[in-house]
Amino acid sequence: MGWFKTQTSILAIVLVWVFAAWGYLFYQHNQMISQPMSSMWMPPSEPLAWRFIDFALVYFMWAVMMAAMMLPSAIPMILAFVRVCRQQNKATYKLTYLFTSAYLGIWLLFSGALTLLQWQMYGLAWLSPMMDNQNSISAAGILFLAGFYQFMPIKNACLTHCKTPMGFLLNEWQDGSAGAFNMGLKHGAYCVGCCWAQMLIMFVVGVMNLLGMALITLLVIAEKSMPLQSQLICKAVGAAFVAWGVALLIA
Repeated sequence: MGWFKTQTSILAIVLVWVFAAWGYLFYQHNQMISQPMSSMWMPPSEPLAWRFIDFALVYFMWAVMMAAMMLPSAIPMILAFVRVCRQQNKATYKLTYLFTSAYLGIWLLFSGALTLLQWQMYGLAWLSPMMDNQNSISAAGILFLAGFYQFMPIKNACLTHCKTPMGFLLNEWQDGSAGAFNMGLKHGAYCVGCCWAQMLIMFVVGVMNLLGMALITLLVIAEKSMPLQSQLICKAVGAAFVAWGVALLIA
């Protein structure tokens, strides 16, 4: 029963993080739709007008989004890590914290790249002041990129690692605190390799589009958990993205 209690308590902690992240996103979304634009902070439309505080706020927004969208899909891997730690009589809570923090750390680095990309998109006039896409060609280009990436071997390879938590841990296991942190970094890298293009779709549907966030989160969870060959899932999703991009161009 000890392992069950440990798993339950760690799962509860992770879910608190997830709900806190989603709660913040709901709050931000409600602020955007309930307040007049004159009283809201929005990133400057001119890249040269951005100050440090603008970069910091946009980065924080993306960081919370990545935690909200990606932590749920990492729960099977985290719980598998807990089981292995318990079987080996390791310091479960400490090592799990290091593993999860390293995993999130990779997504926080990726949030920095998304922040810079958003900054550049304002310079190209691809985003509106409300962070919605206002250029159908750029939106279609993002969808084509995300769609074609689904057919690439690297996508399938990264997804395969994410779909098999115990296989990943057996092949990549390292002892000690440094080992747990390194494994978290490696899993985070595989996860970014699997899902980075899907995250770009937020620039298509609107950066603060809650429905878009929810659907991409469900897509990521489905890709990692459905008992189908990962290559089949990748191709089906990729075809849907490409078809969406074509529809945008036609419209």
